[in-house]
Amino acid sequence: MDAVLVNGNHQQAKAQVVVIDESKKASLQKRLEQLTNVQLILLADNAKEVFDFVQEVIPDWQKLPLYRLSETDKIITFFQKQLQQAKPVLNGLVLAGGKSVRMGQDKGTMQWHGKEQRYYVADLLKQFCPEVFISCRPEQQEEFDSNYKTVVDTFTGLGPYGAILSAFREQPDAAWLVVACDLPLLDQHTLQRLTDNRSISSVATTFESPHDGFPEPLITIWEPKSYPLLLAFLAQGYTCPRKVLRNSDINMLKPINPDALLNVNTPEESEKVKQMMQE
Repeated sequence: MDAVLVNGNHQQAKAQVVVIDESKKASLQKRLEQLTNVQLILLADNAKEVFDFVQEVIPDWQKLPLYRLSETDKIITFFQKQLQQAKPVLNGLVLAGGKSVRMGQDKGTMQWHGKEQRYYVADLLKQFCPEVFISCRPEQQEEFDSNYKTVVDTFTGLGPYGAILSAFREQPDAAWLVVACDLPLLDQHTLQRLTDNRSISSVATTFESPHDGFPEPLITIWEPKSYPLLLAFLAQGYTCPRKVLRNSDINMLKPINPDALLNVNTPEESEKVKQMMQE
């Protein structure tokens, strides 16, 4: 959930909004022990000031926002700021656990920019994410450079879908900027556009594929709320991340540089991209 509002008469919550209402004075006085993290005080129409007993249990009450219940614009702005401050951390995930059958060699170890592509993409993501991981199969883990963190596939046999689920299993409260390792033309500006336009209220932020107009799942920010959705689709027998995006509330962007989304799966496609890079 983005936010959960709890009736303080019945349940406790992490933070509190106190409504000063003369008709509820006695009820509030019975629940002073629940005022552990007050963030906002609201005055009902019949209230002139904050009750003395509230001032006593909240020593710094004068530093808190204090609005009338009728000041809805200010209250909305308060909650918008709270949601922004609660923005989930954004981790990076490089998908490098495929078997590269069509390519005939490991796509993650191909060198387009002077280093193995899996490390090149990880270094790109480090500009936007505090933590970056490379997704891999269990048997791959020992071959990786120790300077790079890995997430081993625990949802095996599901391709990229399993890699994304494995990342969420490790850190379910984080958002994941997922990028495939077979995008040799991926650039910083493309990732900047994606992160600048991130919508935490959506399931994911992604690009529209220049080929078919559908969402491009392998260069996407997956928010924490997508984790249960991915599991629900898996329970129904679906293992296509694009299908999840097409049937969910997402923020889809037009790519500034469509070539940045070009993935390479075969030797023929590899030669084509090499020629593009030379030109």
